[in-house]
Amino acid sequence: MSPRCRDARVVLARLLVGLAVLLSLAAPGVGAQAPARPSSATSVRVLVAYLSQTGHTETMARAVADGARSVPGTTVVLKTVADVTDADLLGADAIVVGTPVYNGGVAAEVKRFIERWPFGRLKDKVGAAFSTGGGLSAGQESALLDLVRSMLIFQFVIVGGDSWQAAFGASAVTEEGKPKDQQGVDDAAKAKGRGLGARVARVAERLRSTKTR
Repeated sequence: MSPRCRDARVVLARLLVGLAVLLSLAAPGVGAQAPARPSSATSVRVLVAYLSQTGHTETMARAVADGARSVPGTTVVLKTVADVTDADLLGADAIVVGTPVYNGGVAAEVKRFIERWPFGRLKDKVGAAFSTGGGLSAGQESALLDLVRSMLIFQFVIVGGDSWQAAFGASAVTEEGKPKDQQGVDDAAKAKGRGLGARVARVAERLRSTKTR
């Protein structure tokens, strides 16, 4: 073989090697992995805001938060209504509000919390509610509906619990029909809270995915 032919074959071999390297870098799944999307871009953010003076509504709030966290890709912010900031509200894909029953309805502190929401800037967020009260007819459902009505004014997408027993949200009876040593939020109420939180997170994820298509 003449020196000229050998030189041509060497050049061709080098070109083929270079082309193979370029293809390996450009092809997805080959060679170095493509950078993953940052978790903040894919996570659904659920804000659980509550008022609690006896600890019962906080117990329900934690159950709701646990349910939301059970859905992969969900970030939960759990705060009292006094600690929630506008940034918390605006940054959330879903907002779940909990109140103890006062005089058959929503506690005044929770009403004031909602009244300071940035109007017109929360449209299409997922909204849900939970409540606690001492008796079966003490106003839990009235409080839930009051919260839901307020969220509808802000143009939320309302979500109820994961069963017809929690159609308007999750609630707990903390005193009536219970011995003194068993009063508080029972396991059935906690299960309703977890179910509500999980459903909120799932619906928020679906809504978010439709917006990013």
